[in-house]
Amino acid sequence: MVTSSLSVLRACGLYQWGLKNWARMSGPPLLRLGGRSTWASSRTTATLSLKPSGRCCWDEPLHIAVRGLAPQQPVTLRASLRDEKGALFRANARYRADAEGKLDLARAPALGGSFAGLEPMGLIWAMEPDKPFWRLVKRDVQTPFVVELEVLDGHEPDVGQQLARALHERHFMLPGVRRVPVREGRVRATLFLPPEPGPYPGIVDLFGLGGGLLEYRASLLAGKGFAVMALAYYGYDDLPRSLETVHLEYFEEAVNYLLHHPEVKGPGIGLLGNSKGGELCLAISSFLKGITAAVIINGSVAVVGASIHYKDETLPPVGIMRDRIKVTKDGIMDVVEALKSPLEDQKSFIPVEKSDTTFLFLVGQDDHNWKSEFYANEASKRLQAHGKEKPQIICYPEAGHYIEPPYWPLCRAAHHVLVGGPIVYGGEPRAHTMAQLDVWEQLQTFFHKHLGGES
Repeated sequence: MVTSSLSVLRACGLYQWGLKNWARMSGPPLLRLGGRSTWASSRTTATLSLKPSGRCCWDEPLHIAVRGLAPQQPVTLRASLRDEKGALFRANARYRADAEGKLDLARAPALGGSFAGLEPMGLIWAMEPDKPFWRLVKRDVQTPFVVELEVLDGHEPDVGQQLARALHERHFMLPGVRRVPVREGRVRATLFLPPEPGPYPGIVDLFGLGGGLLEYRASLLAGKGFAVMALAYYGYDDLPRSLETVHLEYFEEAVNYLLHHPEVKGPGIGLLGNSKGGELCLAISSFLKGITAAVIINGSVAVVGASIHYKDETLPPVGIMRDRIKVTKDGIMDVVEALKSPLEDQKSFIPVEKSDTTFLFLVGQDDHNWKSEFYANEASKRLQAHGKEKPQIICYPEAGHYIEPPYWPLCRAAHHVLVGGPIVYGGEPRAHTMAQLDVWEQLQTFFHKHLGGES
């Protein structure tokens, strides 16, 4: 069934953005109260309180509060982090302390900045890169992202001195989670296992185009009671450097490895994939055995870019109509209409009717990479036409293409490997954030239900 998730999207919020070298005033901070200006006491000591203090996992909420401010004092909060390549992401928001000089982001609405309203985690999810067309990615899950939080007197653009500062670590492995590099036959992957001995429900995790081995979703899910294998399929180690042809025999090796692992429950495993990874999950489920459940996040039911081979069968990629590519006023390409329909290119339609897998499709309705909602509906029609189980489809209004773990900053536009330049990926920041929160819960519930885990 298709359900709209506006009712499920709960307010959350984030907080972060910081800069180390902000202009500071030479005297005590100027305080504006009731339209007049007064000077706050230079002896006032503000403290920034974070709970949990020091560190938490990326998908956990953070409680932010400030104490020791003057009554009704206007302040600006900033948050920032640098990714592993040094790119800066940041956000800011304006607030006002209460009558007791306290500020609690769970109770006080932001008055403007990178976001407005009651958004306790706004400083995290509203972060944007300084570098154009840059997407936040975590490659080394054994180290955290370090977020710098600052409290400054006044409201931008007239901020004064820094009143408080704190560093917060957002980790990707729950303490005790085991990280096991996998190099079996042709398989290049990393298996993440919960702290205690298994067996656990097993999941193969696949990301989209870009190559390499991305582990951050798998490492976080291992902390939820799953054995998750982050699987590379090109552009990593001795795997092919580019993706011109996909051979499903490689994925068959990976599936069999996980099926026979002593800490993985049987009789089947799950697949989790977004974008190209979602397309591959549909193909794997259609041709291979042992797949009990699959979650497809903004995937395509048509083969895109590279042909898919399994034994003596070949699925060619769907046609591309470059004349349908539009360019936004900012000079960014919008490719949502560029792919031919698999209803026209029937040979590119992945034969999902061959699958006995239970599917969950999670769809961002503002996905501009391709028509994810259309693909999910066509897959559902094909399955039902062949007497298979009707899949669940959950649609998220104003959510874009890259649906990530909770609180992940929205990637609105970035470079696309196949297009050869930046494209629009879609999404409205707050709605996208709410979608990510719900998707995270939905996929865990789905896998626990169908793979025999404990919800």
